[in-house]
Amino acid sequence: MNNNKIINALLSALGALIFISFLAFLENSFEGTIWLIPPFGASVVLVMAVHESPLAKPTNILLGHVLSALSGVIVLYLIGDHFIALGLAVGLAIFVMIVTNTIHPPAGANPIIVILTGQGISFVLFPVAVGALMLVLFAYLYNKLLKRNYP
Repeated sequence: MNNNKIINALLSALGALIFISFLAFLENSFEGTIWLIPPFGASVVLVMAVHESPLAKPTNILLGHVLSALSGVIVLYLIGDHFIALGLAVGLAIFVMIVTNTIHPPAGANPIIVILTGQGISFVLFPVAVGALMLVLFAYLYNKLLKRNYP
């Protein structure tokens, strides 16, 4: 393995460490608020490790997360937390992301979180939309600082 690859891997890991630790700090600092959701862990891998991928584009991150979480809320509202709701919500999220050209695979977990935890529309706005926006801003600044192409 060459030195450039190791340096890039370390810098990507450092970016993930900073962002995820920041969200965890916010969650610990503001009792009763959710800042850190598992899909953000997968999203930070994309923006740090494969930042030039179409799946890591800001629109894909923002709309992918929001539309997927919204899919979960809609399905939960229409049929409840029935076992079929999980599959239906993820399927709807995939459909919506494909139709809107905003595919972001980590966002596929959002409908599952929504249904398993009984979240409503406020979850779509916070932590999903706010967290996704924070991730995009962080990725933009961090990658620019490292002189890497993003988006």
